[in-house]
Amino acid sequence: MSLELKNVTKRVGADTHIHETSLRFEDGSFNILLGTTLSGKTSLMQLMAGLDRPSSGEVWFAGKNVTGVPVQKRNVSMVYQQFINYPNFSVYENIASPLRVAGMAEAQIDKRVQQAADLLRLGPMLKRRPSELSGGQQQRTAIARALVKDFDMILLDEPLANLDYKLREELRDELPKLFAGRNCIVVYATTEPTEALLFGGNTVLLHEGRVTQFGPTSSIYRKPADLTSAQVFSDPPINTAKVMKKGDQITLENKVTWRAPKAARVPDGAYTIAIRPHHITPVQQGREASTIEGRVLVTELSGSESVVHFDMNGQTWVSQSHGIHPFEVGATAKLFVDVDQGFFFDGENRLIGAAA
Repeated sequence: MSLELKNVTKRVGADTHIHETSLRFEDGSFNILLGTTLSGKTSLMQLMAGLDRPSSGEVWFAGKNVTGVPVQKRNVSMVYQQFINYPNFSVYENIASPLRVAGMAEAQIDKRVQQAADLLRLGPMLKRRPSELSGGQQQRTAIARALVKDFDMILLDEPLANLDYKLREELRDELPKLFAGRNCIVVYATTEPTEALLFGGNTVLLHEGRVTQFGPTSSIYRKPADLTSAQVFSDPPINTAKVMKKGDQITLENKVTWRAPKAARVPDGAYTIAIRPHHITPVQQGREASTIEGRVLVTELSGSESVVHFDMNGQTWVSQSHGIHPFEVGATAKLFVDVDQGFFFDGENRLIGAAA
């Protein structure tokens, strides 16, 4: 069983929401749609579910062309970031609703509802109405309803976005376990690269309605195909600069020169170098790290890490490091950049190589 999009597009008037896209998801796979708001994640999910019809191209599922087949005739469940539950039903009945529609026997319904409720810690709340639940409990109810039936495909559209930090972290850890071993295709949409890395599986990178890259999550993080993919898969934003590379010397537009021994494998020439924020730190991490200076613009302390936005000769760069590091806004900060971890992109922004 697989889901395949064949040259699918979606246009609304003069606007193209999804440019020509071909993707294939296999049975039992966990797939992430990663992109910023309005990148096309929800539009693509609606085409997969049958909630919308493509302007061109075909949607195939389990070897059959299901283009135009409505969602009611597909074995699909979709969970949105908004808490969509039946307000007049109890939590129990909300979870049981897809099983009742399927005509399942009462004893089997009860068994499955109890199992789903136990997984999502909803047991004590089964008799309550959605209005009596917290936001996190309502979202867990919606997720339980998606889990209770043997759906062929489960679509999760930023389901954790409106939850508090602690619950979001808990569910991030639990979700892959909940779907492990199920004979279904899971597609999870998020704006957060961290979620994609935590979940693993496969990731589709989306930018302005175009798929820029698709593959195993860890692989495309380590080797983005182009600069756009590197930018989509980086939070805080990846740092970039125009450089000239000769041997193991990298010269920036401001004539500052860095040495990067591992860059010698990249052909000499003009490039855009991209360096992720966690490779720029206030403490030297290795003997080959180069020193940079910048005027501090913004500091963000999260308790376990420090993020510093700084101006480096007219460019805003970002440093991300473990621990608490005091920086004074307006002051000049000394930082260390591991240039060997940089990506090199050519004039068409295609990856030529990574120094590491």
